[in-house]
Amino acid sequence: MGSSPHDVLVLLYDGVQSLDVTGPVEVFAALAHFPGRAGYTIRTVAPQGKPVRTGSGLTLVPDGELETARPGPGTTVLVPGGRFTADFEPRLTDWLRAHGGGVERLVSVCTGGLLLAEAGLLDGRRATTHWNACERMARDYPAVAVDPDPIYVRDGPVATSAGVTAGIDLALALVEEDHGQDVALTIARHLVVFLRRPGNQAQFSAQLAAQTARRDPLRDVQQWITEHPGEQLGVEHLAARARLSPRHFARAFQAETGVTPGRYVERVRVDHARRLLEESGEGIAQIARACGYGNPEALRRAFVRNLGQPPAEYRRRFGTAGPGPGP
Repeated sequence: MGSSPHDVLVLLYDGVQSLDVTGPVEVFAALAHFPGRAGYTIRTVAPQGKPVRTGSGLTLVPDGELETARPGPGTTVLVPGGRFTADFEPRLTDWLRAHGGGVERLVSVCTGGLLLAEAGLLDGRRATTHWNACERMARDYPAVAVDPDPIYVRDGPVATSAGVTAGIDLALALVEEDHGQDVALTIARHLVVFLRRPGNQAQFSAQLAAQTARRDPLRDVQQWITEHPGEQLGVEHLAARARLSPRHFARAFQAETGVTPGRYVERVRVDHARRLLEESGEGIAQIARACGYGNPEALRRAFVRNLGQPPAEYRRRFGTAGPGPGP
């Protein structure tokens, strides 16, 4: 097959996650609607060129055979995830070992990262995968530096992403790299998704990242924090709401949720601030107050800790309502 900087080769196999395939493909295919721009030539291949049945029961018909696919140096190879419960399909890993190291970009979605790891293509690299598979990747492939938190990770020509929709985030990031922010933003709006969540944004929201407490008083406190991020949320106030002593509350909360009360509160507040920055035109000082931070500097420090960038930069990149007043 011929190649150019805009060739995308997608590997298919039985049990593949359908959204891992169609999500990124829809992003890349949208370039066809931009007159005067070289779009992506997208090609799908599968072992022996046979139709594959996805994990959800859909049938996908590939364009060609995996065995004869020869990606050029300008090709992006996309490896979607699937349900790997036993041995991997050896034809996939053999092909990846033979050809994966010579392409321009090697991209995995969800548990597709396990295929890359099995082929030895993540050795010595930082990588991520679906949160439920990170422990397996770290255990079975000790040469891989597994980072379970980000939604995607770039390490040289290799990019790995977390579960399912993170493949769309990564594909938009690659389009932005190739064609600029304006094009990527237009595609994101067309697909009704954010332009791009930052790669180091956690796979979970605060509510999903922490376990739900077993006991009603602690669950009620979690819900209260979510609904009132601007209130006084120190341990003493939360303990009083749960009718527990501060010491007992702090121990029980961490034991049942996996995080300290202070860490949980910060995650909730940053989540709330992030949504306001994305969706509203409120000033940063106003957002800081609404989220329980006394001043914009406290919000800035929390943002840098959690998202790796200050609120103003986050709004510039991901806001849809335009910048508001304030610092």
